[in-house]
Amino acid sequence: MNWILFAEQFLNGLQLGVLLFLIAAGLTLVFGIMDFVNLAHGSLYMMGAYFCADVTVRTGSFFIGLLVGIPATLLLGIVVEVVALRTLYSRDHLDQVLATFGFILFFNQIVQVIWPLDGIAIATPAGFTTAVPLGFGMEYSSYRIAIIGTGLAVGLGLYLLVGRTRIGMLIRAGASNREMVGALGVNIKLLFSLVFGLGAALAGLAGMLNTPIHSATSGMGEPVLILAFVVIVIGGIGSIRGAFIAAIIAGVIDTLGRSYLDVLLLQFLPPVHAESAGPALSAMLIYILMAAVLAVRPQGLFPPRGR
Repeated sequence: MNWILFAEQFLNGLQLGVLLFLIAAGLTLVFGIMDFVNLAHGSLYMMGAYFCADVTVRTGSFFIGLLVGIPATLLLGIVVEVVALRTLYSRDHLDQVLATFGFILFFNQIVQVIWPLDGIAIATPAGFTTAVPLGFGMEYSSYRIAIIGTGLAVGLGLYLLVGRTRIGMLIRAGASNREMVGALGVNIKLLFSLVFGLGAALAGLAGMLNTPIHSATSGMGEPVLILAFVVIVIGGIGSIRGAFIAAIIAGVIDTLGRSYLDVLLLQFLPPVHAESAGPALSAMLIYILMAAVLAVRPQGLFPPRGR
């Protein structure tokens, strides 16, 4: 085995895991804390990508795109929550699924009306176009390293926000007993709007970071939404730590599986069967992992305390 290539694929998996964490963290905040099933979370990921790509094309600066795109996605999330989703908190999950599925269709169509049908592609940001030597003859994309670093920094920030601040205390209390928190004078509606906006901003940030690698296109949010739900189920619904660890595991397993599973199957199967079975099985790996985790720990690997 080429160990340098293996290490590069492992880092690719880590980078994918970090992006999954950014999406899953926002989803687990909304799903685990607010008990709201938001299928439109992937659409917010897509809108963040489009906001950033549009501003980047207009200004020529990816970093200006980030500075504009993050608050724009946060504001969009708050507007969607206040205007349409707030009335659904007391409804059952089926109503929430149907309503937010409608937003998927809406956002997919609106981006085709506003922006080119084939999406928007942007170049890798200036200063991040070179490879960084990591030793032992290995080099790796400086932009992908920046994505990994950004995800780790956001993960640390979320941990401190939820676990070490007054706002985090109110969020945790609202998740446990929103009626009691409201009775104590906390504006629970405003709190939930901010949580929803934060989740939207995290999803949008993931879309922005991914845009220089893959173009912003209509419908790009649905595949990552499925992966994000898998991640939060594996990690434990409502757990930021669980979302982080599960996202990294899922990203590494998915990437290494797609790269090496067919090679492994060649040791046991004829080449024609290995080449056909490898891609199919690699696409199933994280779902197999989810099934295995649920069989052993139905609450997930790292459920929040009290669950």
